[in-house]
Amino acid sequence: MSPVTLTVLGCDGSHAGPGGAASGYLVRDWSSGTAVWLDAGPGTFANLQRFTDPMALTAIVLSHEHVDHWSDVEGLVTAAKWTAAFDRAPIPVVSPPGIRHRLTQDTGGVFDWLEVNDGDDVQVGSLRLRFSRTAHPVTTLAVRLEGASGVLGYSADSGPRWPLRALGQDLDLVLCEATYTDDYAESDDIHMSGTQAGRAAKDARARRLVLTHRWAKIPADAVLAEASAMFAGRVDAAEVGRGFSL
Repeated sequence: MSPVTLTVLGCDGSHAGPGGAASGYLVRDWSSGTAVWLDAGPGTFANLQRFTDPMALTAIVLSHEHVDHWSDVEGLVTAAKWTAAFDRAPIPVVSPPGIRHRLTQDTGGVFDWLEVNDGDDVQVGSLRLRFSRTAHPVTTLAVRLEGASGVLGYSADSGPRWPLRALGQDLDLVLCEATYTDDYAESDDIHMSGTQAGRAAKDARARRLVLTHRWAKIPADAVLAEASAMFAGRVDAAEVGRGFSL
């Protein structure tokens, strides 16, 4: 069975750190050629081009309107308008309300927007997507992506009041935000610490946990240690260019 894969295009929390990129991932189902750009934070369009032709994407999926999760779609629009070979149908963009009208360019002919909300289901190529609203200040949608070889859960941005198990308790891999360590968690309930991410993955009975959205100033090994203390399965830290298979 051809696998569903996840490639990290960016994983810095809230803003890109030195040499890094904010949130963005490439999800591919190799059995069908489906390719999804999942969140498009600053720096991720450049990295996307290392792994696939952006003009051949099946769809773009955006979790919420904070710019560290979507602003690089502007780069794709510009590139498409300067690409004579862009003669395909518009690329579907699946997002919650609030993003489309924040773009500075006319996306007509390049994007075909589909706005979704909590509980919605969407078929993207061979991947079935289901959305769940998280605990974050703007409408933010976590997403379950189900393909032929497994199920990926992406938390997007969320505080611990939202249960990761809302995406199901059959997740083969969970890509979960872990912005900081417990030292910061007491003053912020809109993101998770490593401990909270590990606890959420355990509660969801996930098989594997990948930590993302870490503040650049927070040591990666400290967040990883917190999550590993709570979650008995395999725990990894997202890194730009790193790939995972389901």
